Formats: sequence, C-alpha cells, structure tokens
Amino acid sequence: MFTGIVSDIGVVSKITNNGDVRARINCNYPSKDIDLGASIACDGICLTVVDRGIEEKNWFEVDISAETVSRTTISAPNNGWTIGRKLNLERSLKVGDELGCHIGSGHVDGVAKIKSMLVEGDSTRLTFEVPDDLARFIASKGSVSLNGTSLTVNEVEKNTFGVNLISHTKSETTWDKAQIHDLVNLEIDTLARYVARLTDVEY
Repeated sequence: MFTGIVSDIGVVSKITNNGDVRARINCNYPSKDIDLGASIACDGICLTVVDRGIEEKNWFEVDISAETVSRTTISAPNNGWTIGRKLNLERSLKVGDELGCHIGSGHVDGVAKIKSMLVEGDSTRLTFEVPDDLARFIASKGSVSLNGTSLTVNEVEKNTFGVNLISHTKSETTWDKAQIHDLVNLEIDTLARYVARLTDVEY
C-alpha cells in the first residue's frame, strides 16, 4: 500500500526486453536497506524488487510484465520509460507510518493525458483527459493518484478533470518537467472503485 507522497526521484539507467521488461532504477534509497521482493511504486506502478546494487551506487531492478506495460506509460510514445527518464518513487507503507494522503495500491487503472497547463502564482493548474470508462470514478474534491502523486480533484466535466500543483509538489517530484500531451499513470480512489462495484451488482 502507498500514500501518494513521493519520497525520492529515481532515474532509469538500464532497460532490457526479453518478453518482459527489466528496468534498473538509480535512487537515493540505500541499496542495503532494500529487500529483494520489496514493493516500490515507480511513477505510481507497484513493482517488485528483483535485484539491487551492492556497490557504491544505489539502484534496484524490477521486472515488468507485458500486461503492466500495456496499461501504463512505460511504452508511451512521447514520455515513456527510456534511459535517463526520471520517476516518482515511494516505498511501501509499514505499520506505524503516517498516512499523510489517501491510500493507494499501485495498481494503475489507465492513463490520462495532460490537456492544458495554466500557471497561477506559484501553482500550476492542470487539466487531464481520461478514458470514458474511468471518468465516472473521479469526483470533485475526491482523490486521484497521478504518476504516484496523491492529488485532490478540483473540478470534473465529462471525461476531463483538473488538479492544482503547489510549488512544493513540483519541486519534490517530476511534475516540474510535465508538458501538454504527456501521458500519466492514473489510479482512481479505491473507495470509488468499491462503491461503483456495489451499485453495479444486483442482489
């Protein structure tokens, strides 16, 4: 489980593709403190650590299935995972950790596209377009996870919604590099998912 509070910015340093994708991500987490099998959210995608650095440089490696690649921004044409790509990172929650934002699973539901960006003082207002089948799960003043960052929804109109990025969020994440038409990983609020399921089921 994750909170959507980014704790590090990683950099993709190696990618191999042998059916599934294996990615090496340089980070500031001490490699010795990363357990094999641990879960780390990489741009909001929950991935399992399969190897880690034992030298001076801190890094970890993850295997990514074809299913995950197809549902996320990993293979996005304009801003997919390539060498040098920066990623928002968050280690999984432990008992006793502060729950500073909303709870997320790291299971990406789909991708959203940045439609517009407007600077308002020190903040930036972004508007996203989402697939029609996910739009119904997004509500004004609700929460979404975008590239692993927990954000509050300002407004919703049909299949678009807006959020506001404060300067601190931009400086501590990869959002300062965002551009119009970028694709981002979207995870809807878990509560919205279950409420929708309950309303769909006939008893």
